[in-house]
Amino acid sequence: MTIPFNRPAAMGRELDYINAAVETGGIGGAGEFAAKCQELLQNELGVKKVLLTTSCTAALEMAAMLIDSRQGDEIILPSFTFTSTANAFVLRGAKPVFVDIRPDTLNIDETQIERHVTKRTRAIVAVHYAGVGCELDAILDLAGDRSIALIEDNAQGLFGKYKDRHLGTFGCLAAQSFHETKNFTCGEGGALLINDERFIERAEMIREKGTNRARFFRGEVDKYTWVDLGSSYAPSDILAAYLLAQLEVREKIQKLRENIWNFYATHLREWAERCGARLPVLPDYTDQTYHMFYVLMKTGQDRDRLMTDLRQAGIQGVFHYLPLHLSKMGRSFGAKEGDCPVTESVAERLLRLPFYNTLTTAELTRVVEAMEKFRPCS
Repeated sequence: MTIPFNRPAAMGRELDYINAAVETGGIGGAGEFAAKCQELLQNELGVKKVLLTTSCTAALEMAAMLIDSRQGDEIILPSFTFTSTANAFVLRGAKPVFVDIRPDTLNIDETQIERHVTKRTRAIVAVHYAGVGCELDAILDLAGDRSIALIEDNAQGLFGKYKDRHLGTFGCLAAQSFHETKNFTCGEGGALLINDERFIERAEMIREKGTNRARFFRGEVDKYTWVDLGSSYAPSDILAAYLLAQLEVREKIQKLRENIWNFYATHLREWAERCGARLPVLPDYTDQTYHMFYVLMKTGQDRDRLMTDLRQAGIQGVFHYLPLHLSKMGRSFGAKEGDCPVTESVAERLLRLPFYNTLTTAELTRVVEAMEKFRPCS
């Protein structure tokens, strides 16, 4: 039987909550289960406001609107990230400015940000790769000195920490993902974390198609109307019901994932040394989220051969991001080969291993045994 890269699973009372949502008849957006999810996250993370969204992409788009990103603005972000990180701002007319990543954590290289800052820089987007925090002290200092917004793309980092403080609580805004590949999922979903209370009221309007509907439901106005830009960003309460059940057993889920991560790290240490490969690097001042486990092969040829060997053994290992600066869209903004050399190297050498909550010890052993058979090209 094939071991897939990802296999989402119900971990608690997902089906019970979905049935309850259906029975209430209120399965549209911004329902009771969404409110419970938001309250749980606000209390756990200590943020001023959480709004569930249809995706992390939607949360990033809301963030772009909230900071009034527009034509002529520049947004600094890593090239090694998903397209949504750039698209959210490009949709508002802004230009993405791609920065290379650190060779250790694969996060944006904070030492290279300043030389990309101009008078047009509107925001810096910190993407916490694999749920390991960026060097936030340095980034915050740089952004604060120049009145530049810091936005966290925390799609992979929910409940992770940087120096004992939750990821997603450093920037004025942060985006979360509850996609089926994430630690906590509802299939498709996300959340906007709002750390600057000045954004709260407008964020509610943007999420509700540009209306003051949220104020109407709180009894603050006797009818609601169109007052701002916006779109349909509130998820169905069926999705929120599923998500709530996952969040309620977050400690159980995280422990399962920690055990999987540690199994790989322990059993692949000698293999990595023999093959000239590298395992994930974790600074001691970060608490990771155990979102993924990857190996960084010595060459792209080794990565491709290992991926083929695993596939032939019935195991799905997958690559990750292709450099945004080398994409068709990235090049349209003037980016070129050689702009982000670490990103270019990492993208062709990185392989992610199967990682999901219900992965068994027998399956993990099978993955490791298949990798043990690999012999590098050089």
